Amino acid sequence: MSTSAPLPADRTARSGGTVIDRLVEANRKYAADFTDPGMDAHPVLQVAVVACMDARLDLHAALGLELGDCHTIRNAGGVVTDDTIRSLTISQRALGTRSIVLIHHTGCGLETLTEEFRHELEMEVGQRPAWAVEAFRDVEQDVRQSMQRVRTSPFLVHTDDVRGFVFDVTTGLLHEVDPAY
Repeated sequence: MSTSAPLPADRTARSGGTVIDRLVEANRKYAADFTDPGMDAHPVLQVAVVACMDARLDLHAALGLELGDCHTIRNAGGVVTDDTIRSLTISQRALGTRSIVLIHHTGCGLETLTEEFRHELEMEVGQRPAWAVEAFRDVEQDVRQSMQRVRTSPFLVHTDDVRGFVFDVTTGLLHEVDPAY
């Protein structure tokens, strides 16, 4: 069973090529009509969105965002890691964001993994990853933990407008997570 949407007929008719070849070709078509939007890297809405990398989340559509509105930081689970703090720090201190939205989602793959995944990788490749899997069982609790990591980071200067949500992949709705629960 495929989880991908079917490709339009004009895209499947091509013979050969890899997925990356198709992406490069799509970029050529995009670039042919591209005009410089005349904006810089400062997000218009002064907001950074941290979300899971799950392909089912179309963040711009789900949040009513346009090009240039926000910074988007995505990783497995949408968890706040050291690298996420790094990106948020640059977003705030160099590029003017003031608000942070954290978005996890229902049916996340990290709910099915454990830190044992690191051990399995070590056994396979002979080296243990330096990073944590950041697996979780309770998506709302993990959103709370991510909010806490943001609010307590000494590197972030704007931590008063941090809100966390769970995106329902079957309805498209956001459910806000109460940080104090």
